[in-house]
Amino acid sequence: MTVFILVPGVFTGAHVWEDTAARLAAAGAGVHAVALTGPGGPGGAAGTAIDLETHIADVLAVIDSVGAADGREIVLVGHDYGIHPALGAADRRAERIARIVHLDSGMPRDGVPALAAVPDQSLRKRLAERAGAGGAEGAAGELPPPARDEWQRWGSTAGVPDAALDRLTALAAPQPLGTLLQPLRLTGAVAAVPVTGVLCTGNGTSIEMVRMRVGFGDPALQALVDPRVTFFELPTGHWPMLSCPAELADVLLRAAAGEGHRLEPVGAAEPPAHLRPFLLDVPELPRERTGNVDLYLPGAEGPRPAVVFVHGGPVPAGARPTPRDWPTLRGYARYAAGQGVVGVTLDHRLHDVADYERAAADVAAAVELVRADPRVDADRIALWFFSGGGPITADWLGAPPAWLRCLAASYPILAPLPNWGMSGSRFRPAEAVADAGALPVVLTRVGLELPEIAATVEEFLAAAGSCGANVEVVDVPHGRHGFETLDPTDESREAVHRAMRSVLTHLTA
Repeated sequence: MTVFILVPGVFTGAHVWEDTAARLAAAGAGVHAVALTGPGGPGGAAGTAIDLETHIADVLAVIDSVGAADGREIVLVGHDYGIHPALGAADRRAERIARIVHLDSGMPRDGVPALAAVPDQSLRKRLAERAGAGGAEGAAGELPPPARDEWQRWGSTAGVPDAALDRLTALAAPQPLGTLLQPLRLTGAVAAVPVTGVLCTGNGTSIEMVRMRVGFGDPALQALVDPRVTFFELPTGHWPMLSCPAELADVLLRAAAGEGHRLEPVGAAEPPAHLRPFLLDVPELPRERTGNVDLYLPGAEGPRPAVVFVHGGPVPAGARPTPRDWPTLRGYARYAAGQGVVGVTLDHRLHDVADYERAAADVAAAVELVRADPRVDADRIALWFFSGGGPITADWLGAPPAWLRCLAASYPILAPLPNWGMSGSRFRPAEAVADAGALPVVLTRVGLELPEIAATVEEFLAAAGSCGANVEVVDVPHGRHGFETLDPTDESREAVHRAMRSVLTHLTA
C-alpha cells in the first residue's frame, strides 16, 4: 500500500489537504497530512525559534511513524514552500521514500533558502535585505498571512471556490521567517529518489514551458530528462487541493504508480526547437558585432531605417549559442536587411523573471547604440519583441518616442504570469497600451499558443480595443509558440511575410 505524506505551503496547515486526503484514503492509500510547527501550532512554544530545520523535523517524525517493515511505499508531496522541508527530510530518509511530488513548487537546491522561491519579488527583496542587515536577529519574527484579496501575490487562486478561499484566509497562520531564510542543506542522497512534478497551468507553468527551458540548456534543469522524472498538468491555479481535490488525488495516485509525461533528452532526436532552421531562405549578409549588439546591413546607401529584434526568455546565462545567434533572430534580421533596412539583434540579461528591469535597460541601451550609428536613420526605428520579451513592450507602449514608427510582437507574453510575483511592476502592456496613441502595433498570434500565454494576449487585445489602439493582428491558426522553426508551412511563411511587410510599411512611410 502507498502512504502519502502531504506537506503544506506557506501560511497553511494540514487542513488544506482534507478533501484530497479523503479521496486518497477512499482509494485505499494511507495518508498523513503534516502539521508544521508554527507560532500557534504543535511545538510552537513562545520564545522557541522556528526555522526550516524545525519543519524538516516535523516531516521526519511522520516518516518515522510509518512502519518500515510492512512494505508500504511512502510518496512525499510538497506544495509550495512545503517542498523544502519535504526534500530536507527525504534527503535523510532516502531509502524510505518511493517518490517525491513537487506540487506546483520549485526545485530547491542545496544551500539555497526557501526565500528564493517566494513569488512576490518585492517582498523577497525586502526580506533578503532584512536578513542581510540583521544577521541571526534578521531571521526572527513572522510574516503575517495574506488578507483575502492578497493571496494572488502568492499564486493564482483560479478555481478556488469563495467558501474555500474564506476558510483558507480564516485558518491562515503567520509564517516564521526562519523557515524562509535558513538555507536548505542536502547531502545528495535525495537525488536517487524518483520525482514527479505536478504543474498548475493556471499559475503560469506547463510541461511545454518546462520543455522549452530544458531546451535552452539550463544545467539546473538537465535532471528533468531523467526517465525517473515524470510530469502532470492540472488546469487550475496554485491551490489544486482546494480547487480540484478529486483531480489532484487522481494525479497523485497515478504518480505513485510511476505514470506521467517524460521529457526527451535535449538533442536526442533532433535539435531543440529554438535551434532548428528558420522557415525562410534568407540572404547571407554581412554582420557587424559591437558588444551585445549585431547589425545586419543592407546593400543600400545612406542612413537606413532599422528593425531591432528583441528575444524572449528567461534564457539561462550560460546558454550557448546566445539568443542573437538563434536561427529565428538571425533569420528575421537577414530578412529585414534583404528588404533594405538594418536588421538588429541583441543579447539582453533576462535570465530570470526577476531580471526584467535590467533586460529592459539593455534593450534601451541597444536601441540608443543603433540610433547613434551613422548608417541608421535614427528617426525610423521599429522594435520587434518575441515571447517572454513581451512585457518589455510596456516601456515603449506607455511613452512611445517620435522615432518609434512601429512596435511588433510575435507570440508574446503580454502580462506577467501569476507565478512570476510581479504584482505592481511596470511591465504590464495591457495597462500601458492606453497611452500608445497612434503607434502602430503588429501582433503575430499563434492558434496553438500555450493557454497561459494566450490569456495574456487576449487581455492585451481587449484593453487595446477599449482604448482604440492601432493594433493589427497577424494570425497563424495552426502555428505553435516559436512557429518559425517548429512549423515551416506555407501558412507560417505567409504570416512572417505579412508581418514583415506591415512593419516595413510603417517604418518607411
